[in-house]
Amino acid sequence: MQSVAVEFNLSQTAFLSRDSSSAAAAPRFHLRWFTPVAEVALCGHATLASAHFLFTGVLPEHQGVVEFATKSGVLTAKKVPAPDQTEEQGKRLFIELDFPASDFVGPGDELPSIPETLNGASVVSVHRSATTNDFIVEVSSGKEVADLLPNTEEIRKCAGRGVIITAPAPPGSGYDFFSRFFCPKFGIDEDPVCGSAHCVLAPYWGGKLGKQKLTAFQVSPRSGTLYLELDAANGRVRIQGEAVTVMAGTLFA
Repeated sequence: MQSVAVEFNLSQTAFLSRDSSSAAAAPRFHLRWFTPVAEVALCGHATLASAHFLFTGVLPEHQGVVEFATKSGVLTAKKVPAPDQTEEQGKRLFIELDFPASDFVGPGDELPSIPETLNGASVVSVHRSATTNDFIVEVSSGKEVADLLPNTEEIRKCAGRGVIITAPAPPGSGYDFFSRFFCPKFGIDEDPVCGSAHCVLAPYWGGKLGKQKLTAFQVSPRSGTLYLELDAANGRVRIQGEAVTVMAGTLFA
């Protein structure tokens, strides 16, 4: 699987196999994720893509829920209405992922290196994900997140998985916060849209803004919108989004 991920050279490659031993009511599949250099414990956009593939090409149309057995436990994906869908638009396949929330803690001893990592961006605060050890760096504005040119070699030296850059969204944008995620030590200079990063961003911004439901925009060059719902009582984050099939093929050994 790792060698296939190297050949594809995408931020994440997902591998599915049906779990025929499961007694769960919903169909269950084993799911693993690989970057070009390593297997990871949790990935949002590759899980969304996997659910989209199953709902559109494998499972019966009436099947609205699927489960994944992963390194992060059993994750659920289900069909939901699009948040902004109108009757005139027709039916869009929106998918909700049920992921574990992550607490955030202080930055430890790495704080002095953060300004160098961000090439002088205006740092408001620095925290760390208790689960992935990612740094969560809040800067002064959404524009600063979008315009940031980080020092990926300095990020590679940081402890933990990677660095999340985030800020409040501009007023009137329709979003609550912006973010980007850089993970060069795992072969991903910048992740286009990172669901696992939002497992800690949802509690972070939910607490700051006093909101359970948040709309996030990841301002990578490819970019993407995430609709988040924080279930703090059960330690979960529900992430909604949609996917598009762009190619299909056969892989020969």
